[in-house]
Amino acid sequence: MVNTDIPKNYTASPSSFSGTPHLTINHDVAKDLDSTNVFEGPEKLLEVWFSASPASLPASAAPHGLKVVSSDTWKEMLDLVNCQVLSIVESEHVDAYLLSESSMFVFPHKLILKTCGTTTLLSGLPRILEIAALAAGFPHVVGNPANSIATAATPYRVFYSRKNFLFPDLQRGPHRSWRDEVKSLDKLFLGGSAYMIGKMNGEHWYLYLTEPNTVLTPPATPDRNETETKILDLPIVGAGTMGQIDNIDGEHDETLELLMTDLEEENAKQFYLEHASSVAEGRHFQQAHKARTAAQAHLKTINECDLEHMSLHGNVYIDNGDALDVFSNTSSDSSEFYSSDDEDPFPTELTTEGHALGTVVSECSGLADVYSASKYPDARIDAYIFSPCGFSANGVVPAAQAGDGTHYFTVHVTPEPHCSYASFETNVPSRQTGRETAEVIEHVVNIFKPGRFSVTLFEAKPPEIWDENDLDALAELRAAERQAVRKNARMESIKGYRRVDRIVHDLEGYELVFRYYERWDWEGGAPRLGEIAY
Repeated sequence: MVNTDIPKNYTASPSSFSGTPHLTINHDVAKDLDSTNVFEGPEKLLEVWFSASPASLPASAAPHGLKVVSSDTWKEMLDLVNCQVLSIVESEHVDAYLLSESSMFVFPHKLILKTCGTTTLLSGLPRILEIAALAAGFPHVVGNPANSIATAATPYRVFYSRKNFLFPDLQRGPHRSWRDEVKSLDKLFLGGSAYMIGKMNGEHWYLYLTEPNTVLTPPATPDRNETETKILDLPIVGAGTMGQIDNIDGEHDETLELLMTDLEEENAKQFYLEHASSVAEGRHFQQAHKARTAAQAHLKTINECDLEHMSLHGNVYIDNGDALDVFSNTSSDSSEFYSSDDEDPFPTELTTEGHALGTVVSECSGLADVYSASKYPDARIDAYIFSPCGFSANGVVPAAQAGDGTHYFTVHVTPEPHCSYASFETNVPSRQTGRETAEVIEHVVNIFKPGRFSVTLFEAKPPEIWDENDLDALAELRAAERQAVRKNARMESIKGYRRVDRIVHDLEGYELVFRYYERWDWEGGAPRLGEIAY
């Protein structure tokens, strides 16, 4: 039986109503969180798909797939990963979990888990497969407790990726090296492929993925040769001979990820708690001053009014001696006006310091404008700033047009100068934003001002056209090719940066493009590699 109740230590947003993303905060975790000892910014990213799309859930699965799983169950899994839930934004199509170390997104048909620091993400993967089987009803292989074999759902496809670590010696469990991570994944899945993209002695990125309709590794299988990591350090153009698969999650599925290092030091101060507090106090003062001025202009002062016309209800009068300041008896402490049993008078995201100041940073930095409220009025951002520094945010972005589903973006920042890092990831389709991918990249880069950054872009490949007599389809294909040429040309010229590397790889059903940029005026020397590819 699946428990879908919200835990008692969570607070549901008073503004919640059906069809709109709403927020739940875990106050027990949020009140004392400190990021002093977290230095490894680059995240581990896992995507586990249990069907090709929400519309193609298997018959045995719950109607809402993974979304029926209770938050308590996911919290128990995250204990294995060594991170905790700060807050949750729930929506019809996706639930976004803001974590003490990054984020998790739960769709009906897939789960995305992204964790930084020294978290042990892959340690939670067997439990994810078990939860998908037992709590969400996906097809599975029955376990054998006597042999310590857990029940495991059979995934449709699995993706695991990360940038090279800055501090690999601090990692734990299966994350001490890429070789160990590949071994851990090979124990679960047959036929996985491992890649290293970029320079072995420079910035690089790792990827492990399985083919569609993934096969679990049989428990009795003897030790096998480990999957070889293929090194992709030159532009690779696919031969176009790979078989096409059913389109995953729609014809226009794409995921954009920016991994930024060497953030401009002065600019990065906006992601410190002390700076955010100062900004919030300044904004509060300005808003109070504006409100006071507007109210006084509207009401004037009582002693300017004619006493003969000040009768209230015929027999109540106001003394016209001293002018009345309508703000004189107010204070920032409003506890005298409501009891603890009353409905919280403030938006839920402002009821903890980390969330309140995170909201301020999201608005002041420009992150809230990446997918602006004018275009996405139902979008919701859940942001948190850590003590003494560090920032995380999840965005849930319902499509402006009905039927296009709900997408996400997520941001994580480690601003300390000796290990500064920021990441931005989104699956909001570029066709939906009205902006080119390069424009979104420039917007984000202008917020963080990195010395260098890498971009990975996964895009679903359109189905191949075999009928040369279908002139309409061929015309659409040629138009798409011309658009891709323009898009690639635009990506070569990100303002203020020079493109150093570009690697294109054909994956089954997807095209992956990796780009690496450095600022034109960058004088910081070689990048901190930390982990050098073997």
